[in-house]
Amino acid sequence: MRGRRIIIFAVISLIGRMAAAQQTTRLNSNWEFLKQDLGSIWEIVRPLTKDGPENYPIWEKVNLPHCFNARDAVDPDVNYYQGPGWYHTRLNINNPYKNGHTILHFEGAGQKTEVYVYTTKVGVHVGGYDEWFVDITQAVEDFKKTDAFSKQFNGKIPIEIRCDNSRDAESIPSQLADFNIYGGIYRYLNLVYQPNIAIDNLFASATLSKQYKGGTIAIKASFYNPEHIKQVSGNVKITDASGKTITESNYTGVNIGKDGVFPIAKFNINNPHLWSPNDPYLYTVEFTAGSYTRKEKIGFRDYLFADDGPFYLNGKRLFLRGTHRHEDHAGVAAAMTDSMMRAEMQLIKDMGANFIRLGHYQQSRIILNLCDSLGILVSEEVPWCRGGLGGAKYKAQARRMLTNMIHQHYNHPSIILWGLGNENDWKGDFPDFDKAKIREFMTEQNNLAHQLDPSRKTIIRRCEFCKDIPDVYSPSIWAGWYKGQYTDYKKFTEDEFKNVKHPFHVEWGGDSHSGRNSELADKALENKRTSDGVIDTALFNKSANMLKDGDWSENTTCNLFDWILKEQDTMPWLSGSAFWIFKDFSTPIRFDNPLPYMNQKGVVERDLTKKEIYYVVQSYWADKPMAYIYGHNWPVRWGDENELKMVKAYSNCDEAELLVNGKSYGIKKRNSQDFPAAGLRWMVHFARGKNELILKARKGNTVIGDTISQLYQTEKWGKPALLNLEKVAEKNGTITLQVTLLDSKGILCVDAVNWVNFSLTGDGALLDDLGTSKGSRKLQVFNGRAIISVKTNKGKSVVGVQSPGIPTVFLNLYDEKIRYSINDDRRNN
Repeated sequence: MRGRRIIIFAVISLIGRMAAAQQTTRLNSNWEFLKQDLGSIWEIVRPLTKDGPENYPIWEKVNLPHCFNARDAVDPDVNYYQGPGWYHTRLNINNPYKNGHTILHFEGAGQKTEVYVYTTKVGVHVGGYDEWFVDITQAVEDFKKTDAFSKQFNGKIPIEIRCDNSRDAESIPSQLADFNIYGGIYRYLNLVYQPNIAIDNLFASATLSKQYKGGTIAIKASFYNPEHIKQVSGNVKITDASGKTITESNYTGVNIGKDGVFPIAKFNINNPHLWSPNDPYLYTVEFTAGSYTRKEKIGFRDYLFADDGPFYLNGKRLFLRGTHRHEDHAGVAAAMTDSMMRAEMQLIKDMGANFIRLGHYQQSRIILNLCDSLGILVSEEVPWCRGGLGGAKYKAQARRMLTNMIHQHYNHPSIILWGLGNENDWKGDFPDFDKAKIREFMTEQNNLAHQLDPSRKTIIRRCEFCKDIPDVYSPSIWAGWYKGQYTDYKKFTEDEFKNVKHPFHVEWGGDSHSGRNSELADKALENKRTSDGVIDTALFNKSANMLKDGDWSENTTCNLFDWILKEQDTMPWLSGSAFWIFKDFSTPIRFDNPLPYMNQKGVVERDLTKKEIYYVVQSYWADKPMAYIYGHNWPVRWGDENELKMVKAYSNCDEAELLVNGKSYGIKKRNSQDFPAAGLRWMVHFARGKNELILKARKGNTVIGDTISQLYQTEKWGKPALLNLEKVAEKNGTITLQVTLLDSKGILCVDAVNWVNFSLTGDGALLDDLGTSKGSRKLQVFNGRAIISVKTNKGKSVVGVQSPGIPTVFLNLYDEKIRYSINDDRRNN
């Protein structure tokens, strides 16, 4: 309760690219949050009386980063919250610099933010994704002179922050966008003490000579100079990746009395070490202005989108193997921590990707730093996404966010493309949809991007009437999902690329419900060749059609990925592609998906659990040897006794051998054009019951393997009639439960896709609202089962499961022998 709160500032951590010459502290802990609006700022700071009415409303203790919508973004029963929310804390503020400045530096907060010191509003920002700061120096000094500072707040400074993600058609991104417009301080917030002059933006342009034997680093800067100091002197130093100084220079008397960007220094570097995905070599620029120091990582690289053809990096063809990401994660929504982001980006790198499109907004500086260091090329875009074009306020925000994105991320060698928009042909936010005005503003944004950064290219995706404006254009090619069959991919791509000078294919793929598999998906592929051995696509259109029919099984979508990836191996004119998307993410417009409010096109789930598709991609893209039997997520297969079943393996090794129950089914050679699974497939007789599968793969002298166990069910089943709920695991106070759908005879209905809804009463808590296949209380079952976990809290709980048309079942977690179910009597009779 508010009456009990005691705020103590404690967490200290240097961040990002700011050196020790100024002091930077992450403000992670000792915050309180209120998910509603207040009548006035006074409500937060007024004196409290014991048990008085001013103690209401009750605030929640939180840590930053924090998102309003950590749970409700995927709550199946409500719309996610869009409105204001408040944060407050108390800080010890003692700036050590004479005439220094005290700054609150926001790495991102959504979507409109107001900042107060006590009752004084010190800053306002509109835009949920760009970085910004508020100078609170004067407000802090003024508050220290009041009685409240010493008597009420005990020498601490009260900070209040209002974030608001309310719907606003005159703001970007559009509410028609296929992702949540989150609210909260969902990126890191920093307290910065800096001297009276500081660097605002540092621009380090690294260019190469034609033969790459020489490089030039040109340094420019703008300054934060509220005291209007006329001149500044300092030092610029360049160090290599080992920390060795390779050149440095002093500068004196640079006139900075007026606003602007000032040239500081230029360095020539002999035989620069080039940056690339395989060798992401980074130099460091250390720039000192007076007593302020800033460090930036830079890299030397050169790239080209050839006319009507491929992509070149440092003079050599590089096929862009890409994906996308949203800043969204199970349990926290947009409030991802350093460790979460690093884990995600490492998985992307391990998959073999060398490119990522950051959709559909400027993302955290941490992500860009990771792309630099891991070697992942980047397209980053502003959130002009769907809905049309608004008025003056709307356009001003779009200009400002484009400017901020380029200024703030200018030095990242990983970035090659600035995105101007996405699906700008999608109307709906305004009564009028004027293509001419959209073209005019798109042209203005394109010109602004080139003015701010002449060294990089611009791109948009899916707006045919604007495709001639940016440097690079991506048409919409969703073969097998939104259009045609996946076997049409090459033809669709050739047709779309004919009228685009610099085409690049971003967004392809399909949804998959993790854990759902189909025997029909691969059965249609068993006999798919003509007599002369040529693949006959007509023979397996049934498998391709399963995507359109809402199958959403992992193996059906794996086949789509497998086909498109093997086709891309035969398209030398293709610059590359980026499948949509790496990780499942929440969206308010997909409420009827198997996981409500989730876009399930990821190759990993929202908590980074790998789907089977991850390994399909890895088998084509990764260099490190890997081998994987399809079916880790498929515990029960089914069919007739003695029926041949296809077993697939995904590997980048030269050959692989499969053993089932100790019997070898032979060695297969990998050939990317031998669809499916690049020839690594076997027709197998499964034994009824448990089967052990072992894979041995070889690449040169390297031998790796994989194993799985699968049950094989031959019993036929009828319509789902019963629910069976049981405990399948328990660890550290968490119980994992599984519900299965059975027919009237108690046989597992392995093809069931019914909806189920978990509930709990008692001391425990469902680990739900995670947006994952094993962390959602309402979902479609996968192959007749669903899983959820319960935190027991060392108490008693009863869990129930409902499914329309089937009697409800209960399980007492305190005493598992007691099971309450209408089904029990039926099953005992």
